[in-house]
Amino acid sequence: MNRDQLVRIAHAMVAPGKGILAADESSSTIKKRFDAIHVESTADNRRDYREFMFRSAEAMREHISGVILYDETIRQHAKDGTPLVRIIEEMGSIPGIKVDEGAKPMPNFPGETITEGLDGLPKRMKEYYDLGARFAKWRAVIVIDKDGRPTEGSIRANMEALARYAAICQQADIVPIVEPEVLMDGAHTIERNYEVTRFVLNTLYASLYQHRVFLEGTILKPNMVIPGEDAAKASPDEVAAWTVKLFRNCVPVAVPGIAFLSGGQSDVEATANLDAIAKLGPQPWSITFSYGRALQAAAQHAWSGKREQEAAGQTAFTHRARMNGLAMLGQWTDAREQAAA
Repeated sequence: MNRDQLVRIAHAMVAPGKGILAADESSSTIKKRFDAIHVESTADNRRDYREFMFRSAEAMREHISGVILYDETIRQHAKDGTPLVRIIEEMGSIPGIKVDEGAKPMPNFPGETITEGLDGLPKRMKEYYDLGARFAKWRAVIVIDKDGRPTEGSIRANMEALARYAAICQQADIVPIVEPEVLMDGAHTIERNYEVTRFVLNTLYASLYQHRVFLEGTILKPNMVIPGEDAAKASPDEVAAWTVKLFRNCVPVAVPGIAFLSGGQSDVEATANLDAIAKLGPQPWSITFSYGRALQAAAQHAWSGKREQEAAGQTAFTHRARMNGLAMLGQWTDAREQAAA
């Protein structure tokens, strides 16, 4: 394990004014996104879409520290033959890779899942490192509902898998992003989200300690503390207060950074909530974003699969990246959102 390299990359991933682009949608997920804009999900269309984002110079150089890729994407070449990984590197960003194989039903735990993908992972990590990946991501999915979920058993199993994955990453000199996502589905209160996420994070860090994971070479990608999507909305200030309280209670100061997921929030909600959290700083760790849909949705619609509209897609992507870069610094306001649009 090259600890110096892990620390250097982890800190670069949470550099001031920059966040992580989650472009790691599975084939089935990106097909749903393309269906919504009436674009066929072919390998060429997926490549063209991601290429125009990666070639968005202002966004990538100024506001994106790293890009999480899917297995297909890390192997793809641009239309001119340049590997997409090289384009990302030339833009000053760090290539990363999603390595989990998705959340599958967990035996004896109805309605809950366990994330798979540990089998053969050390070998895959070596290959991904050779392909240019310097960080990785693994997502665990936790559901809150009125039927007693999540259960302690499912949480402990998922956090154990996250810890095992993180240890394997670091042995390959790859920084692990650990992503325990408590979903927004349902009508639970913000207090209930806090309680569940607190248990999840405490369990996660106990597992990471047991597996001797080097915390200074990790990044946490969690949900914000937000009520369920069927409950009354919380203001950005409420989200920020609950979220900061939680992470100050649960996240070791050795962790370099927290890169929040957007998890069901709209583009502007994700930006406003991140800004409110940043305004409560400084914190012991860097606070930033690791957004997928909240960075890409506007760009997808502007592009709509038409080559002549790639510039419009780049403009939309750059706008969202800039707004979240400001939010990470606590410098976003709705007035700036409207003025820059």
